[in-house]
Amino acid sequence: MCAPSQGAARIELAEIFRRFGASYRARHRSSHGQARVMAAIEDCRTAALGGHVQSCDRCGKTVHCYHSCRNRHCPKCQTLTKERWVEARQQELLKTRYDHVVFTLPHALNPLIRANPRLLYGMLFQAAAQTLLTFGRDPRWIGGQIGFMLVLHTWGQKLRQHVHVHGLVTAGGLSPDGTRWLPARKGFLFPVQALSEVFRAKYLDLLTRARGRGELTFAGRSGELADQQAFDAFLAKLKQRDWVVYSKPSCAGPEQVISYLGRYTHRIAISNDRILAIKNDRVLFRWRDYRDGSKLKTKSLEATEFIRRFLLHCLPSGFMRIRHYGLLANRHRRQKLARCRELLDQPTPEPRPEESAEAIMLRLTGRDILACPHCGKGRLRSTAIIEPQPQPPRHATGPP
Repeated sequence: MCAPSQGAARIELAEIFRRFGASYRARHRSSHGQARVMAAIEDCRTAALGGHVQSCDRCGKTVHCYHSCRNRHCPKCQTLTKERWVEARQQELLKTRYDHVVFTLPHALNPLIRANPRLLYGMLFQAAAQTLLTFGRDPRWIGGQIGFMLVLHTWGQKLRQHVHVHGLVTAGGLSPDGTRWLPARKGFLFPVQALSEVFRAKYLDLLTRARGRGELTFAGRSGELADQQAFDAFLAKLKQRDWVVYSKPSCAGPEQVISYLGRYTHRIAISNDRILAIKNDRVLFRWRDYRDGSKLKTKSLEATEFIRRFLLHCLPSGFMRIRHYGLLANRHRRQKLARCRELLDQPTPEPRPEESAEAIMLRLTGRDILACPHCGKGRLRSTAIIEPQPQPPRHATGPP
């Protein structure tokens, strides 16, 4: 997708990167992946990526339309991806209640996560999924195979590290012999305290095994954990803590589920509409204080610190941040969902044609992106290609 180059001036993440990226790179060493994210967001919808010229078929005026970067961390490139993903998920919804479950890692793990993001994020998915599947199979709660998706988020409202997964879970499951749909209790899925204890045990077991296999890297603030005695003491403290697990029924029917899915699946650490201003080399942004009645407040950060916090949440290359389990696991999703629909007396959904980018934007914003912005009556047609413009190198040198 591309977008016209004209538009109302506002502060965007890309502008912060362009103005303060050099200062950030001089003070901090970035990973290759973080450097690529910065460059993609800076270049998004600019001449750097090329595009095409559109001309109005009525008044003849032209518009330059530049390509999007399509990076999953870019705040301008998630709308279409999210909407098309939600469209695909509509075909998988069951006529049952869904519950929202959140598994959160203690902040004490953050230094170790920064040194081992791919490994420790993967363990979070594994421990959360094993916990939910175990409770689903337990006849005290459901006694069958549940279905759920997990979505990784790594941030809090002020861009600090807050690593957790959101789960959307069927409040019921398929019996082991496949002959019955087993509903969960009304208004209840699994006991939260028990979920927390099992999740903690499973995660710490995975962490201990990774240490035993020599898979952990100890760097930065986690360097002291390279000593076995220090690592054992660290684990002992984590075992003594209560790990936060949240669970509640999320919505009543398929329509609400779709809306709910869209809130979590393609979020990034901060959206452009939360950025308020740049003043005296500081970024002012809006955040929601959930500990104070969800009140909206403002936060000011030095610009390079703002960039550092944002880049904490760049995922490892190729890392899947949305995963499906149980009834929704890729290897048998179609067959299991078909059987569940049979038991729930739910018709198979009709295939739906994919919406065009223009139709999605019109539905979401009320704006026709092919309407001429000059005369308002004609339609824009592509008439010429704009070749990408080479950009000077951006070296992620950082301090030695």
